[in-house]
Amino acid sequence: MSDIVARVDELRIEVAGRALLDGVSLTVRAGRCTALLGPSGSGKSTTGLALLGEHPAGARVSGTVSVSGRAGYVPQQPSAALNPARRSGALLGDIARRAGGRRGERAGRVREALLAAQLPEPDVVVRRHPHQLSGGQQQRVVLAQVLLSGAPVVVADEPTTGLDPLTRRRVLAELRTLLNRGAGLLLLSHDLAAVDELADEVVLLAEGRVVDAGPADELLTPPTAPVPRAARPAGEAGEAGGSGGEPLLAVTGLTAWHGRRTSEPVLHPLSLRLDAGRCLAVLGRSGSGKTTLARCLAGLHHRWSGEVSLAGRALAHGLRDRERAQLAGVQYVFQDARASFDAYRPVLDQVARGAVRLRGQSRAEAEERALATLARTGVDPATARRRPPGLSGGELQRAALARALLTRPEVLLCDEITSGLDPTSRDAIRKLLAEVLADGGAVLLITHDPAVAAALADDVAVLDAGRLVESGPLDTVSATPEHPVTRGTFGPRP
Repeated sequence: MSDIVARVDELRIEVAGRALLDGVSLTVRAGRCTALLGPSGSGKSTTGLALLGEHPAGARVSGTVSVSGRAGYVPQQPSAALNPARRSGALLGDIARRAGGRRGERAGRVREALLAAQLPEPDVVVRRHPHQLSGGQQQRVVLAQVLLSGAPVVVADEPTTGLDPLTRRRVLAELRTLLNRGAGLLLLSHDLAAVDELADEVVLLAEGRVVDAGPADELLTPPTAPVPRAARPAGEAGEAGGSGGEPLLAVTGLTAWHGRRTSEPVLHPLSLRLDAGRCLAVLGRSGSGKTTLARCLAGLHHRWSGEVSLAGRALAHGLRDRERAQLAGVQYVFQDARASFDAYRPVLDQVARGAVRLRGQSRAEAEERALATLARTGVDPATARRRPPGLSGGELQRAALARALLTRPEVLLCDEITSGLDPTSRDAIRKLLAEVLADGGAVLLITHDPAVAAALADDVAVLDAGRLVESGPLDTVSATPEHPVTRGTFGPRP
């Protein structure tokens, strides 16, 4: 039919004798959304990339893929579409230049695209490199690229991942605007609420095969009930707010900035504590400073002042100046898991390496522990022995957590690690984090998902524009939220 802007017919993609896709067929129509659902590793991203003409290295491909014009792409890991050496404005300017016009006109189109992608300070964003943006901001810069391109079909891979509730609603509204303008949308997502809002058709994948397809209102089931707090074995910490003794991790007067020290801080002086056996959920809008805070604690962001200590001993600003035990004791699990792996080395080798380097284990012992830990996250040995491009985003996220756990950390910094995962994978990760807490470790959990916070956190810290605006025990803060950002996360006061 004339309104079809993309079609996939009997697509099969095989790598090293393993079928990643086996006979997948679907259509995307102008002004309509086709949602592609399935667990991590089911082939969603492989199908989406096929619309861009991209396939895994060494793949044998059969079947047909046809697209009307050029497809736009919003990847699950936005850093994959951004050049780390170039400012965001330069990347967007290149796209605007294709449509012609004077410099002022092009700059105006870039500004409009950033505003449409829910970035309210475009003049600030265009001056920043990707690493100076939060994961949510990076994702919206990529969405602005798609808007500028005017592509007739857009592949959106987990576009609501890692966004705060307000920004998530705005991004969904912008995707709806794309549909209203006549673009076709292929939505790859685990966010069933987003699928319910946008999708006209649904295709369900499992192990690279289509297992069901049809109208969205017939295939989607109602959202599940909130997840209860994760059960912890005996030894769980007591009252919210800590024991009152020496904290495991103490932060005092931390201030951070991106450029010169005289520039506007991205984190204003804040203090917090994290006790052994407790989980602190850090909430806030995208760009509020949550990831910058975690990077400072991990020694990955050097431009900060204040004091950070682990078990009473000061932590140096940078990784190179920290002792080996401190490197093992504070581990960071990144939101962009794919960017944290070397694409050319097997995942198993990279997961085991930390235990060898930081805990002095033999290679054989570390690999044995790595395989066992990976299996508990749902990553089987055959998958673990592949290189990162052979794993889905969700599989790499679970592998990243396993890599951190192998060093036996005292403090685990988790940046949106349940975003973009299917429910089974989320449950497995929640159980592992609960075990870390039960063993006396501490978790700083960056999340936009109130259900994840409710399942794990003892305490909450809310950031807005780089400032700590509300904090306290989870039960108290969620029941009587005071700040607008907190109310937007947990709902209005009763």
